[in-house]
Amino acid sequence: MIPLRETIETLVFKYNIRKEYFTIVLPVLLGLIIIISAFLTGHTLTLAQQASQQQPDQRQQELDQLIQQMNGSDSGTNNTAATTASQQPANQADLDQYIIYGILVAITPYSIDRFFEKRRNKRYEEDFSQFLFKLSEMMRAGIDPIKSVIELSKSNVGSITPHVQSAASMMLLGRSFEEGMRTMATSLHSEMSSKYVDLVIQASYMGGSVHDLILKASEDMRTMIMINREMEGNLQQYVYILYLAQAIIVFIAYILSAQLIPFVQGAGTSAIFGSADLQNINFTQSFFHLIMINAAIGGIIVGKISEGSIKDGFKHSVILMSSCYMVCVLLILPLGMPSNNYVITVVSGDNQTAVPGMQLQNPIVFKLTDKSSNPLPGVDMQFNITSGGIVDPAYDKTDNSSQVSVKVTLGSNPGDYTVTAKVGDVTQNVIITTENGGS
Repeated sequence: MIPLRETIETLVFKYNIRKEYFTIVLPVLLGLIIIISAFLTGHTLTLAQQASQQQPDQRQQELDQLIQQMNGSDSGTNNTAATTASQQPANQADLDQYIIYGILVAITPYSIDRFFEKRRNKRYEEDFSQFLFKLSEMMRAGIDPIKSVIELSKSNVGSITPHVQSAASMMLLGRSFEEGMRTMATSLHSEMSSKYVDLVIQASYMGGSVHDLILKASEDMRTMIMINREMEGNLQQYVYILYLAQAIIVFIAYILSAQLIPFVQGAGTSAIFGSADLQNINFTQSFFHLIMINAAIGGIIVGKISEGSIKDGFKHSVILMSSCYMVCVLLILPLGMPSNNYVITVVSGDNQTAVPGMQLQNPIVFKLTDKSSNPLPGVDMQFNITSGGIVDPAYDKTDNSSQVSVKVTLGSNPGDYTVTAKVGDVTQNVIITTENGGS
């Protein structure tokens, strides 16, 4: 049975398949397919869906109020409380997550290949400097350059042994020392090795003590390798600092989304900011977008600072985006599941009568489950009421039974009041009509 590696190498050689097809072109196409497929199957951006749903929700509330008033007049009881439970799911509002999946799929293969290629090049450079040292020693003993390379190809010269053997085979077939060495430098894919190969070739044409020049090149190359290592070590601290900065951003976003924002919204945004529009802003999703964008850009900056190339920043972007996404799923995004999996139902308290300005006799109890009716305890739920009423609390977590109970006080004006329970982008409305709301 032919090994898979040999089969792949044979196909690459026979059809001239470039590595970039598998590390860049194919992953990018696959990432685009993921994003486009998600978009075509109805997945939308959360913020876009919120904007599109804001006005339809108002019309839906007005329609519900009209229906309730008509039902009240048909039954001959104008002074009864009419309620309706309107489920407003934000179906598949998770395109932003599919975009993240697509980006990770597109850049991860190249990042992995780039990482191992750099590690391989470092080994090549170290072994090539040692190869130059051995070459200078053999030439010092009076062996010409071509025979020296051929003899070295019979020994172990580390990771570059196959490349030295390839160069030696070319020389055995009558190719020049220059052709063999340049072919070896090309196969190593190392800029440093190529520079010193040029130096060695020039030294071979100069005559005199060529072995001393090659020895000097070997020592100089080892010095450059040590300097590069020292520079990377000095710059490594900046990598840690930038990673720590990203962790701090995630921590701050978690504190804001879990503590401060719910407190502000619960205290009543209209009283603090003069507007109730902040109730409709999905801060959690905005923090999630901020974290992921900062992770992607920050990774590129880390690569540019620490390794001097944007290409080397992709692996840091993959690490930061993957780790931040998992943290967001566990701590910031509600339950780490798409919002269309949530179902909010009214358990009790939706059939009550109240006078304007008075508190409902019984609290309204909401329950949160998934689409399979599994309870979801410990999930943040937000509440608000229209027309100047008060709902207490305005923010709470579902209990062990996956329920939340809120007390509602109506405003002083007669008419309909809409109590809204919200988790992520899923809302459940309960419309309360006052005793003189139909008059």
